[in-house]
Amino acid sequence: MYLSITIKMVVGLVSLLTVTRLLGKKELSQVTPFDFVYAVVLGGIIEETIYDDKVTPLEVAYSALLWGGLIYIIEILAKKKNFFRSILKGSESIIVKNGKLNVKEMQKNHLEMEQLRTMLRQKGIFSMNEVKYAYLETNGGLSVMRYRKEDPVTPGMMEMEVEDKEPSILLIDEGEVVESGLKMVGKDGGWLKESIRKEGFNVIKEIFCAEWSEEEGFYIVTYKK
Repeated sequence: MYLSITIKMVVGLVSLLTVTRLLGKKELSQVTPFDFVYAVVLGGIIEETIYDDKVTPLEVAYSALLWGGLIYIIEILAKKKNFFRSILKGSESIIVKNGKLNVKEMQKNHLEMEQLRTMLRQKGIFSMNEVKYAYLETNGGLSVMRYRKEDPVTPGMMEMEVEDKEPSILLIDEGEVVESGLKMVGKDGGWLKESIRKEGFNVIKEIFCAEWSEEEGFYIVTYKK
């Protein structure tokens, strides 16, 4: 029995990973209600079959891959046909248009005013007067366009020339050298050791994290305060 459960759990895990890879990467903020439902059902399929003695590991894998395959086909159809996309994924709702709040769309989406105000505050907007357009996306997120007069002043508006910066690269993570990070910056371990020595650090194991960028140099945090 225990051997059967172990095999099923391994097969279930591999199947879930396979299906996840098949369906592509999505952040939690990008997950639609349809995505949530298929994930819950897929997890339920694995959970229900693991402890059932009548279900074999092969049947577990088949069930998970069949469900994933069906969802994959639906995803393809949704990409190619707007009809399927609107049914499965839904469509965004315009909550604010040209500064005017659409009460019908609010009610249709069961969105309360205080919920909308909370979502706006999370984007740094504390007054409805600042909002020109607001879209309630299919994943429940809110996309907002402010009035131009409410936009923060940027160097471009003031015709200032500002050099772009490259993202920093993590080179040490919890006392371990990040080899992929070194490859990205075209450096090696010898350069890293010498560089952190110049920064006053001699032991990599004592470093919690170290970021590096061409413009800013190192940002280093050690385990010791």
